[in-house]
Amino acid sequence: MTTCEPGPANHPKLNIAHFAISAIFKNVKNNNKLAEILLVVGDIKMGTGIGRSCPTLMKMSLNQIWGSKVAKNMFCACLLVFPVACVVAPQISAPKPVVVTLPPGTTSAKIQRTLDLLPERGGSVVLSPGTFEIRQPIVLQRDHQTLRGSGMATILHLADGANCPVIILGKPVNHPRSTVKDLRVSDLFIDGNRSHQTHELWRLRGEGSEIRNNGITVQNVSDSQVEHVTCARCRSGGLVTTLGVRRLTVRDLNAFDNEFDGLACYQTEDCLFTGLRLYNNPGAGISLDLAFNHNIVSNAILIANDLGIFMRASRDNRFNNITIRRSQHYGVFMAHSEKPTGRGWQPIPRTECVHNSFTNLMASNCGSAGFRVNNTTCTNNIIVAAHFHDNVQGSFSLVQPNLVNLQ
Repeated sequence: MTTCEPGPANHPKLNIAHFAISAIFKNVKNNNKLAEILLVVGDIKMGTGIGRSCPTLMKMSLNQIWGSKVAKNMFCACLLVFPVACVVAPQISAPKPVVVTLPPGTTSAKIQRTLDLLPERGGSVVLSPGTFEIRQPIVLQRDHQTLRGSGMATILHLADGANCPVIILGKPVNHPRSTVKDLRVSDLFIDGNRSHQTHELWRLRGEGSEIRNNGITVQNVSDSQVEHVTCARCRSGGLVTTLGVRRLTVRDLNAFDNEFDGLACYQTEDCLFTGLRLYNNPGAGISLDLAFNHNIVSNAILIANDLGIFMRASRDNRFNNITIRRSQHYGVFMAHSEKPTGRGWQPIPRTECVHNSFTNLMASNCGSAGFRVNNTTCTNNIIVAAHFHDNVQGSFSLVQPNLVNLQ
């Protein structure tokens, strides 16, 4: 007959996460000393009296234990310990990031070779202060690559007659099929030298013939960043996103005196554009089209562009703290696309602007109205806390009343 003495009044708390049972056994013999050891395991704290009170129980087979009767309100603890062979893997430190620094005067071909030779896990190419003459685009087309300058003193100057983009993020083809991830470009001044270029398209035929000569072209890229960059005097746009860009962050972008737009975005979703200073662009400060959806544009100053913001095929975007001044025409211009039919020109489905919100929008001294809605399909757009003044055609120009919701 097996007896157990009463356990302590306060039963210990058993945390099963601290036990790992890795053996199948039938009998436990000669375990008198088990009651003397491991009285504290992790968060399980037991008085020595508990372990010492049950030496007979410790000797019993499991079948006997399961079959024994323990008096009500009595507590017994049986701690079964088995030798465990532990193999501890040696600690291996993670490989250091690969960083290659290039001096000013390095050719664009050598910059490209350096990027292409980075390991599969990625790395950074750092350009020192100085001027780099660009005769072919610098392409980041593999995951985890970074191109970083040393601030505005690092100048990428497009050579006379180069007729190419300065930087491409993504595959440098007309219709990239694979998405490139985790790219970063930062701390550069890009001079597109547009007065010494002869055409807008990179190549006249074949691959590259649909890629324009922007300062930075981003196409089919996700989870990437462009930060602290200036794009000036480019033959097409300053920075352009297209062909399936998602979760891109553009922060602290300056763009001026580009042939068309400072920032242009097409087929772009779930991105953040913040800290923008876009001015003196003959097109728009910001041009949005061809499915610009679910993005945030914030803290932007748009000065002396033809239009502040041009919008088409844009939905569910948020614009916060946007200041527009001295646009040659409208501050904001919304429209849809049309196509000719037997009944005349008709809107193309899903090219309207809907469900966009503007908070703290300021438009002043524009050559036309502060906010123009050009088509009746552009509905359910909200404007909160707008400040419009000194625009030639007033605050709003709506093709029909009540197309915007003022709050």
